[in-house]
Amino acid sequence: MNALVIYDSVFGNTEKIAQAIAAALDTSAIPVSQADGGQLHGLDLLVVGSPTRGFRPTESISKLLNGLPKNHLAGVRVAAFDTRIMLETIDSKALRFLVDKGGYAAKTIVKTLEKKGGQLAASPDGFFVTSEQGPLKDGELERAADWAKLIHSNRAA
Repeated sequence: MNALVIYDSVFGNTEKIAQAIAAALDTSAIPVSQADGGQLHGLDLLVVGSPTRGFRPTESISKLLNGLPKNHLAGVRVAAFDTRIMLETIDSKALRFLVDKGGYAAKTIVKTLEKKGGQLAASPDGFFVTSEQGPLKDGELERAADWAKLIHSNRAA
């Protein structure tokens, strides 16, 4: 399987998740700063990840994906993940409400990937950090690897 993981990371947490996913898929993970649309030709699977920043992916991830032509990902299975703070750990009721209603980056990434012709390989997922800067919550690297294995095992679907 020809797969690629593209990610952006602000505090290093999303990079760690991307590396765990790539290892489980036996492929490479590259930062969005090194990615371009040409690298996506011939892929069987593309996984894209970003920290959630203001309910959305980072500007760099959005710029890369929005810059792809309409059917650039036709025939490519796609998946998306994000890193996020657990809703229950947000002290402010108002902020908790906003986060609950605003959503997370992975869902936005998936919508864009599908608009570019990608076929959803797995539901978007979020991996938890203990605070804005991290670290990752215990067990999240293992959960990310398990998610990647699920994507791999669903490849015939």
